[in-house]
Amino acid sequence: MSEKKLVHTMRMAIRWGDMDAMGHVNNTVYFRYLESARIDWFTQIGCEPDPAGDGPVIINAHCTFIKQLKYPGDIEVLTYVGPPGRSSFETIQEIRRVDQPEILAAQGGAKVVWVNFPSEKSTPLPDNIKELLA
Repeated sequence: MSEKKLVHTMRMAIRWGDMDAMGHVNNTVYFRYLESARIDWFTQIGCEPDPAGDGPVIINAHCTFIKQLKYPGDIEVLTYVGPPGRSSFETIQEIRRVDQPEILAAQGGAKVVWVNFPSEKSTPLPDNIKELLA
């Protein structure tokens, strides 16, 4: 994604239970961190999924693990978006320790598609969402 716009920042604690037997945060937990930040952003902009109407669906998710995270500590997840399409947009997210902001621990993201849940089909992004992404 060549163009990206910072839309959300969220801090959270690394929990003891996030670690695995290797003594670092388990790779699956990174996806939870990304999800938590994405859902917090969705909530802030008022686009939570509505099972009886329209809303966002993740159709893919990815993460590149760059630096191990370990307990204790706090992380910051930065969420960026790319230009909106007809019914979708890309998110790119970065995870950094708060005490080491210059070091990128992981980079991930997801493709978000706007769908009508009852029909199970994509639908154009609402104008207010397009404006937030532009």
